[in-house]
Amino acid sequence: MLGNQTLISFTLTGLATGTRSTLQSEWITSLSLEGVLLFRSIVIICIALETTCQILESGLVIDIEVGLGPAGELRCPSYLESQGWVFPGIGEFQEEFLEAATSASHPEWELPDNAGAYNDTPESTEFFETIGTYLIEKGKFFLTWYSNKLLGHGDQILEAANKSFLGYKVKLAAKVFGIHWWYNSDSHAAELTAGYYNSQDRDGYRPIARMLLRHYATLDFTCLEMRDSEQNASAKSGPQELVQQVETSQHNPYEDLFYSVIVLSEGWRENIEVASENVLARYDSSAYNHILLNARPNGVNKDGPPKLKMSEVTYLRLSDDLLEAKNFSIFKTFVKKMHAD
Repeated sequence: MLGNQTLISFTLTGLATGTRSTLQSEWITSLSLEGVLLFRSIVIICIALETTCQILESGLVIDIEVGLGPAGELRCPSYLESQGWVFPGIGEFQEEFLEAATSASHPEWELPDNAGAYNDTPESTEFFETIGTYLIEKGKFFLTWYSNKLLGHGDQILEAANKSFLGYKVKLAAKVFGIHWWYNSDSHAAELTAGYYNSQDRDGYRPIARMLLRHYATLDFTCLEMRDSEQNASAKSGPQELVQQVETSQHNPYEDLFYSVIVLSEGWRENIEVASENVLARYDSSAYNHILLNARPNGVNKDGPPKLKMSEVTYLRLSDDLLEAKNFSIFKTFVKKMHAD
């Protein structure tokens, strides 16, 4: 964490099964857990944290990042290397659907069987192709239900976490992973299988920002250092556009000044704090400058802190390579620029 802040994070335990009926041990908290079980999980964590009550009461810890899924991130376990997934595969949907379809008077609707497999491309499937199933009523109903399932999951856990840490001066944070591959395709297939219903005509990150707003939680995003030009063109990646969209998910009266094409930062538009981190180990000025651009999209303000800036930036990670003389010299310059305001 850059700055004088301390971050403590915890995750919950639990398993869920995927479409292949195999245990997905990476899926830390189950979408199917009911509220009472979620609360018990939180209580177990809090009992363990009783030994650190003095630390929490001291004010040294200001953030608690709550694990909401694989690798602690709010997403479905749609792409698992342990199951054979290879970048930039679109991944697979992970939930049973029959009960929801039946309640909507469509018992004939099932979990999409035309959405391909882990390593398919969007255009190789009937569901995600340019005029695919995702565009018709059946597909839209499924995707809405699927993404709402993920939102409800995060909502329940954050509510229980807030109750557990009531009385402590700490703020919760939740990580949303930057699924940048296929972002520039029509269907945004990899985002959809992960539970982010984000497409050409639908903003999938603003509902997440609104959910976090209810819990006064920080939105922690990734891909901070990535640029489109560095990605494989065949994957139709759009990390720059994705970061800008997620950053600007909150209402602000100045938004027209910043970007004219993209629906701006889901976090800032909803007036919640936005944090971020890099994904890949980078030690070059180009990557650092891109992090600075995302952290303060309007640059340094001579009259005080800028209107838009990230509340926190996590740099991954401390290593022997970072401490090599040349790399560390560049890193120190980056840290100084990060604290320009």
